[in-house]
Amino acid sequence: MDSPVIRKRTVFGIKLFIFLIIAGSVFYWFRFSPVKVQAYKITRGTVVNEVMGTGTLEARVRSSISPEISGLLVEVLVDQNDRVTKGQLLANLDDGDFLQQVEMAKAELAAAKASIALAEAEITRTQATVVQARSSFERVSSLRKSQALSQSELDKALESKDVAESNLNRANLAKAHSELLEAKAEASLRYYQERLADTKLYASFDGLVVRRNREPGDVVVPGSSILDIISTEQLWISAWVDETAMGLLALEQPARIVFRSSPETPLKGRVMRIAPRTDSETREFLVDVGVDQLPKIWAVGQRAEVYIEAARKIGVVLIPQKFIVWRDGQSHVMIDDAGKARWLKISLGLKGRENAEITDGLSEWQIVIGALPGSDLPAEGRTVKHDKL
Repeated sequence: MDSPVIRKRTVFGIKLFIFLIIAGSVFYWFRFSPVKVQAYKITRGTVVNEVMGTGTLEARVRSSISPEISGLLVEVLVDQNDRVTKGQLLANLDDGDFLQQVEMAKAELAAAKASIALAEAEITRTQATVVQARSSFERVSSLRKSQALSQSELDKALESKDVAESNLNRANLAKAHSELLEAKAEASLRYYQERLADTKLYASFDGLVVRRNREPGDVVVPGSSILDIISTEQLWISAWVDETAMGLLALEQPARIVFRSSPETPLKGRVMRIAPRTDSETREFLVDVGVDQLPKIWAVGQRAEVYIEAARKIGVVLIPQKFIVWRDGQSHVMIDDAGKARWLKISLGLKGRENAEITDGLSEWQIVIGALPGSDLPAEGRTVKHDKL
């Protein structure tokens, strides 16, 4: 019979053998078994370099409807989201005082005109008197030379002529004074008519009411906004872009616009205006991107991202950005080299948001590999497997 010691050694040997087999299998599995990876076959395509900015939807033309005078707001005829046309009456202020002032100014003007008419009649009368007095004076002067009349009669004729001429001058002055009163009354009438007109507020362009700030019964003053109106003819995204992209942008460049309310449906646009200054704190500058067609539901001030096309290359060798790995400051990819993983240094050209142009290191139909989600890249030389491409 076997001794207990021999049995123990035999059992230990069997267990050790089994352990070595398992450990070897595990080692082989982790070291030499094929690693499943994702793969991409290099092809040619289009690379688009885009500059991204974040901003809000704004109107190029907007107006705040505010009064020119202080007064009581008695009527607001439009509300938010109402369309208005140029010249449309929007609101009324209390006009009672100005109506009275206009009537008073009209009465003063009429009185001034009547004074002028009276002055003109007096001038006509005194002119006739002057003519008669001068004629009489000349006749008396002639008779006095021939000693036919006394000196006292000549003096009386001269006095009559002087009085008539003085009356004519007085009549002319009265007319001039009345004309000044007329000019003053006309200016006063124009002033109160303008103030009366200021009690009515009109739209200065076709547009859309985006905000109603006041209600009837409010007392308003010059500069206080009653309504905010925008023109819908030109709406754009005023986007902030990092100053490093300034040299890449130009007017009329195409752009994609993504509203946060509908990120799944990008809209087309183009660069309309580039601000010539940057913010001193954020180091960003404004770029206004016009929207070719707005979404069905929109609001001034809503946020959006713009992606401006700065450059485009067609028919170049390209690779998805996710397969590029930076090692020691240089771009590399891992390729499938006859079933083995191998690092390869590459040179890049134009870079897009998803793809990048390859200028050297890779050619068409080569296969680059990447790690599956939740996994790491295999070690160089490791056997890899992936779906057939």
